Amino acid sequence: MLKEMIKKTYRWAQKNSLWMIHYNTGGCNGCDIEILDLLTPRYDIERLGIITKASPRHADVLLCTGPVTLQAKDGLWQIYAQMPSPKWVVAVGSCSTTGAVFYGSDTVLGGVDHILPVDIYIPGCPVRPEGIIEGLVKLRERIAHGG
Repeated sequence: MLKEMIKKTYRWAQKNSLWMIHYNTGGCNGCDIEILDLLTPRYDIERLGIITKASPRHADVLLCTGPVTLQAKDGLWQIYAQMPSPKWVVAVGSCSTTGAVFYGSDTVLGGVDHILPVDIYIPGCPVRPEGIIEGLVKLRERIAHGG
């Protein structure tokens, strides 16, 4: 019983203090602008306990935008490897989920799931801030249920 209470408290703390890092793997920056919009007072994701960090060693969540290019794949993998466990990956936008219009190009591998295990997919081109917030709330629910 005590062990279960500790697990429940741990999951509660995890879901209420997500620290995210953002990485663009080679897209048009449309989704990046929408992610920056999350930090403004209009959307204010900090009220949900989600803050951005500059260092992958302090981040729990990796927000990826853009299709994975050959040039960016090593950097993406390095950032993911530097993040402490448990860690989650969120693919933001059509490019990072499927490769979108860049799919089939010689320099594009496809979506983020070709390199990393993705936990949440947020489709759209570009994704509205409300959609990103909805995806992060779903991630919080998933963490709360032990996923």
